[in-house]
Amino acid sequence: MELLILSMFTFFFLSRAQLPGTWDLLVPNAGISSMHTAVTRFNTVVLLDRTNTGPSRKMLRKGHCRLDPHDAVLKRDCYAHSVLFDIQTNQIRPLMILTDTWCSSGQFLHDGTLLQTGGDLDGFKKIRKLDPCDFNGSCDWVELDDVELSEGRWYSTNQILPDGSVIIIGGRGANTVEYYPPRNDVEDKQMDNLYPYVHLLPNGKLFVFANNKAVLFDHETNEVVKGYPPLDGGPRNYPSAGSSVMLALEGDYSTAVIVVCGGAQYGAFIERSTDTPAHGSCGRIVATSLDPIWEMEDMPFGRIMGDMVMLPTGDVLVINGAQAGTQGFEMASNPCLYPLLYRPDQPVGLRFMTLNPGTVPRLYHSTANLLPDGRVMVAGSNPHHIYNFKAEFPTELRIEAFSPEYLSPDRANIRPVIEEIPDTVSFGEAFNVLVSVTLPVVGLVEVNFASAPFATHSFSQGQRLVKLTITPSVPVSGNLYKVECKAPPNGAVAPPGYYMVFAVNQGVPSVARWVHLVA
Repeated sequence: MELLILSMFTFFFLSRAQLPGTWDLLVPNAGISSMHTAVTRFNTVVLLDRTNTGPSRKMLRKGHCRLDPHDAVLKRDCYAHSVLFDIQTNQIRPLMILTDTWCSSGQFLHDGTLLQTGGDLDGFKKIRKLDPCDFNGSCDWVELDDVELSEGRWYSTNQILPDGSVIIIGGRGANTVEYYPPRNDVEDKQMDNLYPYVHLLPNGKLFVFANNKAVLFDHETNEVVKGYPPLDGGPRNYPSAGSSVMLALEGDYSTAVIVVCGGAQYGAFIERSTDTPAHGSCGRIVATSLDPIWEMEDMPFGRIMGDMVMLPTGDVLVINGAQAGTQGFEMASNPCLYPLLYRPDQPVGLRFMTLNPGTVPRLYHSTANLLPDGRVMVAGSNPHHIYNFKAEFPTELRIEAFSPEYLSPDRANIRPVIEEIPDTVSFGEAFNVLVSVTLPVVGLVEVNFASAPFATHSFSQGQRLVKLTITPSVPVSGNLYKVECKAPPNGAVAPPGYYMVFAVNQGVPSVARWVHLVA
């Protein structure tokens, strides 16, 4: 009997070791549990929680306390609820947020400023900005006093538009849209779900998915111009906790494919059931098709609260979440520790690959973001009203990184290095990228633009990957190659702003360089 148990444990640990991908602990204590996360062009990461959680584990700078009449524990709050994380050194410094950012939304503007909107209580109509800086700089949150949201926005979604403005959609009790900078002509009353999945299509219109239905929304006329077939499998948005991603745009950029995966069974939230199994179905639809239909497939695991992260290669990492329950405080169980790799080019039934599991449960209010070095940073998880470190699934302050298989040591000799690239390119501009590779290049070296989204509640707002039109790489000297590229043609394909630009050789990405795409 003991031999049998030993064999089972040996098999389990060998199986874990043999699955692709590796995990690293970056920070044992970030001071806060990140509900919202965004990577900046300075290779820093903004982590943001809500403000009325009581004491965090990171103090504000001396003399920078705030008064919070809404905090049941702290009326004079000297604790940080937002921090800046340095990817290079793993250091943390506090940021000061003044109003409640609980279940708020965000998006980077075309100039690289992080726009942050809404929340609860005193943050309900607030608009905030953070102009990122180097880790050793003094940048911090600024709460705007000269402008506010026209309606309170709690659980809304932001998406940058082709002209660099931002649309803010929905929220609890706010079945409208509005814009930053503000417009005066908004009349649409169609949107009425929490954290809708919003994707800017390359035709300039918005694919907006809520509950189990999607519409095509024209933000110029503020009209719904098309309805899509319902997606089978029940509701997918908050609180049903699925996730969504738009696959990489490539070729002539005329086709956009949307994937929606996972979710809770209908009724789990109403009944506060923590053990109702999540479903693992995924729907995939060509949103630009004249006659779109959903193509269905199943993940290896049922999953709620999973994050779908676009990798530089065009594959999608599905990470975090649980296998039972629903979104909400204390409402999930059975953490799903196994990440999945979704490979869009494979046939149905072969697209999902199970990866090396983590050990830290990441449930409600956890995040995942692509880093410029190709790793995926994972943070947060606080399924409690306040910080609770003694629960079955405690408040999580650790920051981890998952390294996909393309970063394994045996692929280091084909990993490209970007030696030269312009800092700024204009729409449609031809430009060259110089890359070096240890082994001779075989095949095309891709050059791909990856946005830096605002990740919260299992959806990355503003996420997209654009594969540039390129010519085959040309040897320059030694192991140096030139790749001729053409920038995205317009703001519908890639809105103006800062992008992580990756060179990808045989499925292995370089460390990204930040490039400013301008009109």
